[in-house]
Amino acid sequence: MPYKFRRFLLLGLFLTSSVFATDCPSHYAGGQAPKILNDKLARQTQELCYQAFAVMHSSVTRTPLWSAEHLTRDNIDAARTLSRENSFHPEPGLLISGRAELKDYARSGFDRGHMSPNGDMANRTSQYESFSLANMIPQNPQNNRHIWAGIESAVRRMAVKDGELYVITGPAFLGQDLQKIGNVLVPTYIYKVVYSPKRQQAAAYFIKNEDTPHYQTLSVSQLESTLRIDLLPGVSKRVKDVAMTLPAAGGRGERSASERSTPERWPEPATQVKKIEKDLLSKLMDDVVKMLVNFVTNLINKGWSHV
Repeated sequence: MPYKFRRFLLLGLFLTSSVFATDCPSHYAGGQAPKILNDKLARQTQELCYQAFAVMHSSVTRTPLWSAEHLTRDNIDAARTLSRENSFHPEPGLLISGRAELKDYARSGFDRGHMSPNGDMANRTSQYESFSLANMIPQNPQNNRHIWAGIESAVRRMAVKDGELYVITGPAFLGQDLQKIGNVLVPTYIYKVVYSPKRQQAAAYFIKNEDTPHYQTLSVSQLESTLRIDLLPGVSKRVKDVAMTLPAAGGRGERSASERSTPERWPEPATQVKKIEKDLLSKLMDDVVKMLVNFVTNLINKGWSHV
């Protein structure tokens, strides 16, 4: 076997064995953790495995980049019997120099917003773990208590109906003017990816981290392109390219009818591709016409020059 080919093969084997390596595969669809495609985002990250969810924590943002859970009907039924016990705490599994502290959030005007929510936790251990600051982002309080609570409730209803879902929730730090509270970066958007093995379908909620009743639903592929994270590497591209219909945000946290959440759908990739093809064809036709005009003009000029 030629040396260059052997080296390439070994590199390929290394990448396929390590790219999606995870210590907690049960929380991810197909047992494969998301892959960060943005080198800057991948710096100073650490995976944390909990009983009911897994977190990819960033010491740069001091927030999770995602929090993933295998949400089942049994978990939700058990969680409904559990009273809420607030126990916010810094994550002892992280270095102090790279983690959020309670003082970062104190008097900041932001909620400590769960990514994997307390309402999904089936026992006291997982409930306590969900209150780790490694599972939190600085979240607009009206967003957290109304529209976002409604989205969480809608996903739980869907999990009960389908029996199980794989859910990935996280922040998006988009834009140039990012805010900090203490040492913690404030995300501009929040997302929640939902994959149903029963339906073999997936989609995502995407919402600004502000006081708003509006959110968007989009395909996983669209969200992956925006975040530069392969969120569901264990799921086929065919599933990720088409957004399934997600349940409307609702439940305990929903606002009055006049303020009710309004889903907005981004155009599907196929529609975007058709538009691009149409634009390219139009430009090509324009170029052909210009070439023909120039050609005829040159012929005429040459003919006149011989007269």
